Amino acid sequence: MNNPRLRRILLSIGAPVAAVFFAVLLSSIVLVVSGNNPFAAYFDMLENASRLETFVDILNSATPLYISGIAAAIGFRMNLFNIGVEGQYLLASFFAAAAGGYFAGLPAPLHVALILFVGMFVGSAWAGLAGALKVSRGINEVISTIMLNFIAVGGIIAWLIREWADDTGATNSGTTPIDESGHLPNLNGILEIFTRDVSKGRELTGVLLIAAIVGVGYHLFINRTRVGYDFRASGFNPLAARAGGVPPKRMVMYAMLLSGAIAGLVGMVEVLSERFKYDQSFIQGLGFNGIAVALLGRNNPAGIAVGALLFGFLNSSSGILQITGNATPEIVEIMKGIIVLSAVVAYEVVRRIKERDEAQSAAEATERMPTVAAMAGGES
Repeated sequence: MNNPRLRRILLSIGAPVAAVFFAVLLSSIVLVVSGNNPFAAYFDMLENASRLETFVDILNSATPLYISGIAAAIGFRMNLFNIGVEGQYLLASFFAAAAGGYFAGLPAPLHVALILFVGMFVGSAWAGLAGALKVSRGINEVISTIMLNFIAVGGIIAWLIREWADDTGATNSGTTPIDESGHLPNLNGILEIFTRDVSKGRELTGVLLIAAIVGVGYHLFINRTRVGYDFRASGFNPLAARAGGVPPKRMVMYAMLLSGAIAGLVGMVEVLSERFKYDQSFIQGLGFNGIAVALLGRNNPAGIAVGALLFGFLNSSSGILQITGNATPEIVEIMKGIIVLSAVVAYEVVRRIKERDEAQSAAEATERMPTVAAMAGGES
């Protein structure tokens, strides 16, 4: 292909497309081996996704995954593997729900703002511990965040939920339910302008707007600010960035604090729109899935949105597969794993192709230099 720009665009698009293609292909093989018809299973999944109520479910499922993906991507930009998004968002959700339940009777905007602030503050502070350990003691952030996950979920939350439980005798005890002033309005009215009325009790979470703000803010921060430039420079070449005057320890702290603050918003769909409290059945796993979404989206806000919607679609499909019986719901988890694995392989192939193209371009430019020099000498 002679057009370099078109070639770069096709390579960028080709990696995720190839990942999804191989995921569908390998999942089909798994379905055939397990005695199921892949075409019937995929037809059920697509037919279910075409319904408006399922579309709302997909968006509600994708919203926390998107925020989680952005939180992980901030670390990835700095070559930091913040695997602690899981513990950060669970701890932040717990304290945010506890604060929301305690401060009842506040004006609605102030009540919601307080819950969001507590969530972001706790998430940032918990992630900051891992950052402080890294810059002061050189402890790898993967190890420290894994340990902090255990401390947050199995230690602090497990203890405090017994101490602060609204009803200690209940089988699913939790924090005090948040007053109505702390509930975030749904977006059904906006959606129904373009479609029909949303039925079956489905409500499009208002946290979707917060996720959109997070995505736009992440894009502007990374691409339009000096600190964002330092982030990218440190992640691309830490030694060169340091030689250029970028303080590495300060950048690590900034990245961990910001990543944790965004992670503190992951559980807000449950706290502000669905559950209105933190209890023992609070949704888990969004942090780890967010890492997969960030990898699939290549740390790009638009790519992360596509990855989150894909995972939201797969989450909504597991229920319909269980009802129709054309495949086991576990195939959805298999597809998620295959998609991430395929994405990693496809992106690595694309990276090597780009490096080869750059080397070839440099070689061609070097070969042209004597000719240009000779022409310049002849003219003089």
